[in-house]
Amino acid sequence: MLRALKTAALGMTAQQLNVDVIANNLANVNTTGFKKSEIEFQDLLYETMKTGDRDGRKGHEKPGQLQIGLGNKPVSTFRSFSEGNIAETGNPLDIAINGKGFIQVQMPDGSYSYTRDGALKVNSQGYLVTNSGLKVYPEISIPENVNSIQISQDGIISVMVSGETEPEELGQLELVNFMNPAGLEAKGSNLFTVTEASGEPIFGNAGEEGFGTVVQGYLEKSNVDVAQEMINLIVAQRAYEINSKAVKTSDELMAMTNNLKR
Repeated sequence: MLRALKTAALGMTAQQLNVDVIANNLANVNTTGFKKSEIEFQDLLYETMKTGDRDGRKGHEKPGQLQIGLGNKPVSTFRSFSEGNIAETGNPLDIAINGKGFIQVQMPDGSYSYTRDGALKVNSQGYLVTNSGLKVYPEISIPENVNSIQISQDGIISVMVSGETEPEELGQLELVNFMNPAGLEAKGSNLFTVTEASGEPIFGNAGEEGFGTVVQGYLEKSNVDVAQEMINLIVAQRAYEINSKAVKTSDELMAMTNNLKR
């Protein structure tokens, strides 16, 4: 019965973590480029009460073992990089990546992070930056007196400067991909960083094999399915409730056992 208490308590802890992950998904349902997570569990070691070895006295082999499980443990949070819906914004600096790939940005300490958030802006120095002010890398500088900005599907940025008759090509957005995007570490602010699990960054241009295309005037929304998350929340709530009842039942059984001598 003491074993049941510990196992049920682990089950309650597991479902609490599950609810935490679901809550974070729902909180970011409107976050641009957000990728939902799912927590993954594994069962713990089993206590073998009797083995399935051949019984020497009776001369036959048991078809199975007598094992008691000891609960579960959280292993990882798997982040799904399935594409979210693409919504039109009409802003010429908003871009969505239709397919695989990340935008590389430079952090203040000189390191690099990666994002699917294509809500770009121009800072006071004319550089293309994210909403957080991080420079898109390789750097792209927008000149003054620009009438219009065009970003092609392969990421080439061209502008029409006042007084000019031909567009000026400024550069090309470089995309980054990974062998295992789910292994990236989320840093907040829609940013991810490289880990050993993700593998080293693979650089390329939009439209090339293994990379998506750039869509100007659109943004990728969160890939959170609200209906599915609500179902997952109900399931987690019921599982937590059942585990709490197992704790209560185990406590009642121990109380009954203690009262046998009276």
